[in-house]
Amino acid sequence: MNMVVEIPRWSNAKFEIATGEDMNPIKQDIKKGKVRFVRNCFPYKGYIWNYGALPQTWEDPTAISPDTNARGDNDPIDVCEIGEEIGYRGQVKQVKVLGVMALLDEGETDWKLIAIDINDPMAEKLHDIEDVEKYFPDLIQATRHWFKIYKMPDGKPANTFAFDGQCKNRKYAEEVVEETHLAWKRLLNGKIPCKADTHDISVANVTNADSPYKRSHKGKTEKNANRINLKDSIDGRDDKWYFIKANL
Repeated sequence: MNMVVEIPRWSNAKFEIATGEDMNPIKQDIKKGKVRFVRNCFPYKGYIWNYGALPQTWEDPTAISPDTNARGDNDPIDVCEIGEEIGYRGQVKQVKVLGVMALLDEGETDWKLIAIDINDPMAEKLHDIEDVEKYFPDLIQATRHWFKIYKMPDGKPANTFAFDGQCKNRKYAEEVVEETHLAWKRLLNGKIPCKADTHDISVANVTNADSPYKRSHKGKTEKNANRINLKDSIDGRDDKWYFIKANL
């Protein structure tokens, strides 16, 4: 499977695929006119993996998962890539999926795949989530803790998980990927409206022949869309450590 790196390991700037914008560029998230940065919750520095998403997936906000009893979060499925290389924004990595956690982020299902770059030296030893526990001791526990507390410095409550925080195995993870891929296909092919009360997705594309939203390569691009004044918005950056009390 291919993932797109949005946030390299150890970095804090909150970049993501802008699903509501034409052709879905990777852009830094903005809230209340300020670009977003994730805080450093001790002992972590920024994101502790290469963080990104699987293209051609969609966590459907119109459907309630029977396993989590919550709707999808309206984004491509997230990936935590645990290899040794620090990636770069926009990098496409071919990865081996090893497991998945079900974060309940503000009441929405937010799947977090655990994966490794197939070119990583450890990739041949990792085949399922038990291998991650064996060769990367405490990484799954740290991942669970990171997602639980990362919004708390901004005054939000600790996140919760389905399955009591358990990381499900590779087989289950691949089923989740397939489910989100089929949801993406229904969206792109017009079986689910691209705009509704629950979502507003830009589905324009140039490669999917069965999509009613397919267009030619000659379409116009908006070079200056949604520009912000960086001088006025960069003060969200924060390099200090936050000491958070939260049970694992």
